[in-house]
Amino acid sequence: MVVGRESRSKYSTHIIAVEEVEVPTCMTENSADDEQVEGMITKPLLKDDHDCFSAKGGFRTMPFILANEAFAQVASCGLQPSMILYLTGEYHLNMATGSNIIFLWSAATNFMPLLGATVADSFLGRFRMILFGCVISLLGMALLWLTSMIPQVKPPPCHESNKNCSSATSFQLSLLCSCFGLMSIGFGGIRSSSLAFGADQLQKAGGHNNGRVLESYFSWYSALSTISLLIAYTCIVYVQENLGWQVGFGIPVMLMLLSTLSFSLASHLYVKLKAKSSLIVEMLQVAVASYRKRHIELPTESSKMLYHHHRGPSICLPSEKLRFLNKACISLDPEKDLTTDGTAADPWSLCTVNQVEDLKSILKVIPLWSTGMIMSVNNSQLSFSVLQAKFMNRKFGPNFEMPAGSCSMFAVVGAVLWIPFYLQIILPVASRILGRPVHPSTRERMGIGVALSFVGMIVAATVELKRRSLAIREGYSDDSAAVVDISLLWLLPQSFLIGAGAIANMVAQNEFYYSEFPRSMSSISCTLSLLGISAANLVSSFLMNAIDKLSKLGGKESWISTNVNKGHYDYYYWVLAGLSMLNMIYFLICNKAYGPGKEDKKETTFHEQDE
Repeated sequence: MVVGRESRSKYSTHIIAVEEVEVPTCMTENSADDEQVEGMITKPLLKDDHDCFSAKGGFRTMPFILANEAFAQVASCGLQPSMILYLTGEYHLNMATGSNIIFLWSAATNFMPLLGATVADSFLGRFRMILFGCVISLLGMALLWLTSMIPQVKPPPCHESNKNCSSATSFQLSLLCSCFGLMSIGFGGIRSSSLAFGADQLQKAGGHNNGRVLESYFSWYSALSTISLLIAYTCIVYVQENLGWQVGFGIPVMLMLLSTLSFSLASHLYVKLKAKSSLIVEMLQVAVASYRKRHIELPTESSKMLYHHHRGPSICLPSEKLRFLNKACISLDPEKDLTTDGTAADPWSLCTVNQVEDLKSILKVIPLWSTGMIMSVNNSQLSFSVLQAKFMNRKFGPNFEMPAGSCSMFAVVGAVLWIPFYLQIILPVASRILGRPVHPSTRERMGIGVALSFVGMIVAATVELKRRSLAIREGYSDDSAAVVDISLLWLLPQSFLIGAGAIANMVAQNEFYYSEFPRSMSSISCTLSLLGISAANLVSSFLMNAIDKLSKLGGKESWISTNVNKGHYDYYYWVLAGLSMLNMIYFLICNKAYGPGKEDKKETTFHEQDE
């Protein structure tokens, strides 16, 4: 449909005759997105509105979907914490190279869900995408398992006499990186569609209480993901350190096989929605269409142009902000630009006003979104904490020694504990002190997360300074394998602060996007968060390479040396703390520049009504 104050065209109006019939609720359309159900059989009308969906979906599919997610989460996350030890110990890589590989692996892993969501929505559908992800992940994990069993695919062990170690060949490194690439692609396939696919099965469950059913499902899904993460960071890591890499990598392979089987066995029970247009593809269409029409001059009054928009409730005229994008929805010749039913003949040349406004709303939040990147950089320093923990006292009692890789769970525990601590302690105390209810806005909570992460890096630098000073005082400067008499628990405060900052900022970001974006874009918040983590890992890789090269000038020992006692991890942490302080200032500037958001306007309206 084309709208303009001066427009008159046979394409600008649509009249549809509708015959009214009684149709049960479960036979109506799922949503305004016009999704179609693959494999649905038309049946006669039944007394019970929900009987017609009894053959597909429902609660009985939940065990298979949740088992798929849980097994896949434990398998994939169980490989991450101790991977730096595998790369430095088995492949004889230095700290900088090993961390680079992990940063790039993490960046690819967090970017792939974005690509997976686009492919699933536009071409394959969610079921096929999850199944594809399971198979590819299984293949990647199986290849990684083989690297621990076949001597020819990794360098020979170091000589005990002179500690001379052979470097990995190009073939060996290529095979190793292929494993990481396959696992990233597979993770993207699963993570991009798993949560939404489960929700698809429950769209008609619960009748009038469907909202509560979905809320319960999302809660259980999140809880299961957290439990899976803790199991991965404790049990899988413990097996890797105490039973060796062959067993430690073999268990994730078995779990991934169970994940694939549990999901595929219930194939006949699932509601499978057909692929449709992807929101990300629509964003790209706006960019392409506005570029194609870059030579068009926009008038001062937008009402004098012809704009294409959807039938039904929609935005008729584009906003004046970022006006150059308005060219994408201008129709120069409606008879050529539109089909007889009013849709664009070429969606890459003509977009709707809604599409343009959706892209504008994303571009507007990009500065605030970017402030979370340095936080994610701080959160991605897992390899350094694991290497520190390896040479600290990890004994708890006479018979138990905590694996170094399990220190990763400290940040997870900190994230979990922050939520009740914030809700049950911080807010009530602040309300009592101020004498009024305290409810920080989403952007204020984002700022709290940025501040916590900054403090966490200061604590990390201080603790590492203490650990390194003690190691040198005890004469372990040249002994990279010596365990310093300092408890692993010294890493708790920094991990708790960084984990709490990450969850505070991420939850607030998701709420902020949900309140600012149109309803049709509510699913993009998770994608933006993952994209931010992916970008942060690339930034981490760049920072580490730059610091490594600069600190080695003049033949000096690198700050991020594999020998933690010779290196200066404390200096590295101070650099990150300095960047975090600059990030806090940048956040305040972006927050002020954004101006009042929809959340602020609602709060103002509420107070005016209250008065």
